Amino acid sequence: MTDNPRIDDLRRRVQKDPASIAFAQLAEEYRRARLFTDAVEVCRAGLAVHPGYLSARVTLGRALVELGELEAARLEFETVLAGAPENLSAIRGLGEIHQRGGNVTAALSQFERALSLAPNDPDLEDTVGHLRRQLEASVRPALDAATQPADTLSQPPDAEQDRAARTVSALEEFLAAMHAPGADRRS
Repeated sequence: MTDNPRIDDLRRRVQKDPASIAFAQLAEEYRRARLFTDAVEVCRAGLAVHPGYLSARVTLGRALVELGELEAARLEFETVLAGAPENLSAIRGLGEIHQRGGNVTAALSQFERALSLAPNDPDLEDTVGHLRRQLEASVRPALDAATQPADTLSQPPDAEQDRAARTVSALEEFLAAMHAPGADRRS
């Protein structure tokens, strides 16, 4: 028994009928109570019987993110998006995974996609604005370096080619992010 009567009631329902779809509600209540391991266990057991239950997969993905199991969470969110391409929670989940992994460009792309589905969401607007500023700050040194003449006497030719390749790569990433859908929004 827990201090949460809703969890206790749902647990009894699922124990009484293990094939019940109430597992998804129980798992979500566990997740909200920050009982992530319990949420994962309940989701996996329920999804073995109901593999197409997409909202349970979202709950599973969210719980896995909280446990730091980002690759497993990514697979769950991608499974959801294969069946429901505009599932906002799964899109946000992928954005969070990319953000936690340090891939600002991919995170920005996912959060902009989410913002296009929920254009008046202030949290999404803040996140997109923050990621754009972060991306711009990371590309700014490369842009500055690209406009400065190279001191070819102090650097061997390979170092100069390496610097140029990094600059071009950073510029391409920056431009791709700025031309992505939703990039004209201001936060």
